[in-house]
Amino acid sequence: MSATNLIKRHLAPKVADALHSSRIVNIVGPRQAGKSTLVKHQVPIAEYITMDSDSIREALRIDAYAQLRDIADHHKATGLPIVIDEVQRVPEITLALKRIVDEDNRKGQFLLTGSADVFTLASAGDSLAGRVHTLVLRPLSAAEINGAGPCRLLDAVESSPTAIMSAMPPVQAYSRTIAIDLMLRGGFPEIRTLADRQRNARYGSYIDSIIVKDVPIVAPVRKPDLLRRLIDQLAARTAQELNMSKLCNAVGARKETVGGWVDTLERVCMVQRLPSWAPSAVKRATHWPKLHFLDTGCAAALRNETAASFDMGSDPTALGAILESYFYQELEKTLSLTGSQWHLSHWRSENAEIDIIAEGPGRRLALFEIKASSTVTPADFKPIDRFLDAGPGKAYAPKSVGFVVYLGNQLLIMGQRRICLPLSMLWSFS
Repeated sequence: MSATNLIKRHLAPKVADALHSSRIVNIVGPRQAGKSTLVKHQVPIAEYITMDSDSIREALRIDAYAQLRDIADHHKATGLPIVIDEVQRVPEITLALKRIVDEDNRKGQFLLTGSADVFTLASAGDSLAGRVHTLVLRPLSAAEINGAGPCRLLDAVESSPTAIMSAMPPVQAYSRTIAIDLMLRGGFPEIRTLADRQRNARYGSYIDSIIVKDVPIVAPVRKPDLLRRLIDQLAARTAQELNMSKLCNAVGARKETVGGWVDTLERVCMVQRLPSWAPSAVKRATHWPKLHFLDTGCAAALRNETAASFDMGSDPTALGAILESYFYQELEKTLSLTGSQWHLSHWRSENAEIDIIAEGPGRRLALFEIKASSTVTPADFKPIDRFLDAGPGKAYAPKSVGFVVYLGNQLLIMGQRRICLPLSMLWSFS
């Protein structure tokens, strides 16, 4: 991709701000999400070093401090950071980095990228607590793909539950076909533009490369065939509660093994567990977390799904799961861009559930029910009403709002604190 055709990443200003406040900035994200392109073309840098080079890795293993100190001194006058790409491949250099930034406490000296957080690896020499600002780069968001601004939905919720509609932009018109295409293509820049057959093959190769290159850096893989089976099973279960017993039976592995692998896949940014919500007065949640694949293009390829899988006469549950994970991943991408901290979870009781709960400051909740339909009825809000009126969210109700996310084009109010939210609101902010 040429520099003139680059998609502007919403994280770029955050990276620039972090370089003005921290000695080291660490960008973590899945392989091929665009980390290298971001630091090469959207952030001013002094020098780019990649750990994919055998000779550079060997030189740094021999004497990382001398090598990095010499490079840092050479570029000191520029005031620009030195990029070390794929840093997780040489985790031992963390001690050298610590020594250098302790000798010179200037901000923005190093900009690291990796498919796993080098400072959490057991082989890392030091965590560099207080010296590092870590940011996460996900695959392209719907807003980035469509040339829109960051989705400010949660900022609109925080403004006031009664003034949300005035904080919303005009809805971008779209169709069910467009929505499905976005979900199936996913957000990996080099893969999403391919034709269906090529794209599905590339996603298969992508998973193989993660198993071979990324996972062993985090944890040893003694049975890669079982790990691949687990990944396929997780793709089939995206947007479902993580029932470890059923998952272990499907994979044919022990609970300890499967649990460790899920931890590892989360650390290499392939999947994410969405915890069960509990009121702040309750110490812990009582239900399983949900499991979401963090790119629906990858999940759909592993499930062998195409646009034909979601034809009007097809099983609606398949589209429902992909749509729920898609909205979750898009909302999760906005968390680092919001004005306040928000935390995501889900909720389930014996007779009701809420797909996603976003909890913000001041006992403020945004509840999301995801519906793979172009229409919404009052009955679709029943789980939200039950949760806020007589359920565990009653104390949060005055500052809370419920959304039914759907595949229609109208932003509508359907009673007090009830909003019908078109999926395209994700890419409607200017």
